[in-house]
Amino acid sequence: MRQAAFNEALSGFDAVARIWRRRGVFALVAGAVFAFAVVALIVLPVRYLATASVIIAEQEPGANTSAAWAQKIGDPADMESQLLVIRSPRLLRQIMSSPGVVDAVVGECERGRLLGSAEACQRLKTDVGAFIDHVDSRFSVASAGRSRVINISYQSGSPEVAQTLANALTQTFLEDQRTEGANSREVASSWLWQELKQLDQQLREADDKIQKFRRTKGLMRGANAPISSERLTSIGQQLSQAEAARAEAAARLQEIKSEQERGPTDAPSVLQSRTIADLKQQLTTVSAQLASAAGVLGPKHPSILALTREQATIQQRLVDEMQTIAASAQKTFDANNALVTSLKKQMDQAKAEAGSATLDEASIESMVRDTEIKRQQYAELYKKASELETERRVLRGSTRLVSLAELPSKPFFPKKAPFLAAGLTLAIIFGVAAALLADQLARLGSKLKPAPALPEVVDSDVVAAPIEDAPASAPDLPETVDAPAAAIATPTPSERKSPLPSVADVSILACLPRLKTLRQMSALGAILQGYQPLAIPQVLRLASEDGEFQHTLHDLVHELGLDQAARPQRVAVTSPEAGDGKTTTVCALAEHLAAAGSRVLLVECDLAHPAVAQVMALPADQGWLRALEHGTPLRDEVLGTEHPHLDVLPLGAATGAVGDILEAINLDALLSGLDDYDVILIDTPLPARDDFLAGIDWAVVCVRSDRSLIEPAVTTVNRSRALGAGDVGIVVTMTETETRAIAQPAAHAAYAEAG
Repeated sequence: MRQAAFNEALSGFDAVARIWRRRGVFALVAGAVFAFAVVALIVLPVRYLATASVIIAEQEPGANTSAAWAQKIGDPADMESQLLVIRSPRLLRQIMSSPGVVDAVVGECERGRLLGSAEACQRLKTDVGAFIDHVDSRFSVASAGRSRVINISYQSGSPEVAQTLANALTQTFLEDQRTEGANSREVASSWLWQELKQLDQQLREADDKIQKFRRTKGLMRGANAPISSERLTSIGQQLSQAEAARAEAAARLQEIKSEQERGPTDAPSVLQSRTIADLKQQLTTVSAQLASAAGVLGPKHPSILALTREQATIQQRLVDEMQTIAASAQKTFDANNALVTSLKKQMDQAKAEAGSATLDEASIESMVRDTEIKRQQYAELYKKASELETERRVLRGSTRLVSLAELPSKPFFPKKAPFLAAGLTLAIIFGVAAALLADQLARLGSKLKPAPALPEVVDSDVVAAPIEDAPASAPDLPETVDAPAAAIATPTPSERKSPLPSVADVSILACLPRLKTLRQMSALGAILQGYQPLAIPQVLRLASEDGEFQHTLHDLVHELGLDQAARPQRVAVTSPEAGDGKTTTVCALAEHLAAAGSRVLLVECDLAHPAVAQVMALPADQGWLRALEHGTPLRDEVLGTEHPHLDVLPLGAATGAVGDILEAINLDALLSGLDDYDVILIDTPLPARDDFLAGIDWAVVCVRSDRSLIEPAVTTVNRSRALGAGDVGIVVTMTETETRAIAQPAAHAAYAEAG
């Protein structure tokens, strides 16, 4: 270890030792400060905090998200702007109109006023400036972290007033946001409705004008087109049909007239007549009969004459029928010709009317097109006006309520736990400062007094180099003497020399001497070396007979505070390595306390090297392991010894595998229910469980004086602190008398700082 690190460790140990020496001053100052904190907790007025929350920069209903709106979301500048708006005097003036706000503020002012009249409080009802000054300092408006939520809080001595004011400002802010957004929409909506009214009047006038023009110009429409166009089309179709019929009739008439020269019976139109066909068939029959009869009978035969007359009659009928057909064809031609002439006249008139209506239709189309444009504009404006009206009615603004303030049930200030914790922290700080200051003043006073040579009691701070770097002759070390209550003696170099090369920054509570008789007993010497723990009873017998050893145990009891404790004390005794005298020390300390009249319980927790049961001649199967395994009360496993005030809770034996049982328990839970003893001593190693030593008042680390390395002791001390021990101290075992600086407990500090 370097000299700087060694000096730092010694300075930390020296500070703790100085505080311990002035523990009376520490307790007095710390108690006074803590008592002042308790009185302040009682006297200070209680204040309640009510908080409401709103969220800003939310998209409004019915509005499309724009780039400007997206940039606004989460903008710190926008958040700051909203915070300033909430705290603005304009909103604070508006909350005066909220129901019950002014009365609540006046009542709060009157309750919190200690001196003077209530006139100043009554002035809050009419004086806006005084009202704002009163409530502004009690409002707290801040954003919640990096979110868009704003918390609006109000502090008051009355929870009802805090809730009322916080909700009033929140509702006023939300209503202001809604009103601001609704005003612009109301103006736009009013303008749109006015424009719609004008457009509606224009459309009505345009429709009337179009209808009047149509009636005036006769531009009535048919099924698919205007009447004139449909009439012209119909006349054209009729004219075409009439001309076709006339042409057909003319062709028939011409055919009949041309065939009259060759014989009417040969004309195609004649042949198409049914009557002509029947007559020709009759004529053929009669002609055949006449020809047949003429070959047999004479010309004057009556049959021949009858057939001749019948033939002539049929031929005459054919001629008459032919003339009738020709006359009919002539009539048909004349009728069709007259129809064509009439339709041509109508066609000319319809063409004139259609040409005249073309310009009128163009004017009508222009008027209709303008009307349709206005009608489309009317529809769009009406839709936009309806949307604005809907948004205005449902508008909530860009701010939305998250939650209103609830009635606070717990005071915001002062809070008992943090207040007492702060008071306790200040008490410890002032106590430590007072103890160190008192010790420093005592040192300065002792330096001014002559120091008589009394070597029995020495309280010194010695700083030396580690033993690895020191020469064999051990030169004189610098020395600072502080003996406010006893005489001072300068120890010799041999007395200042410590068997340990270094120690941790904790107090050395005692230096247990090596028993002189052990040097002639090789077996007991081996016991102290950790090789034969079964001979510990012999060591305890020798320790009980050694006055110096018992005197050192008495000093150790005093350093641990076991002789003046107002409650049961728990002391865990451990060691860095096996053979450091842990079991011997705890057993000797237990017997010493029991002999002094204290009720002592010795608990064995060393699973690797159990020896207490054998040392005390107790049953090996009974102990707390069996109680944990069977679930029986731990007190049933406590065994008495030959000492009336000394009981033992041995390890015992379990039927199952114990494993790392110390990793699963802590001593506080294990020893619960065994608080009727004055002192509980635990012989235990240090497991890795974080809270194993929680509830333990002292952790005593036993270190042999002839160990060459100090790192195991430092590690054990640090682990004891990490495991939750209240205080940690070191006991040096098996020290030689000639190497001990002095036999009194005051020399332990000098030993702790020697290298």
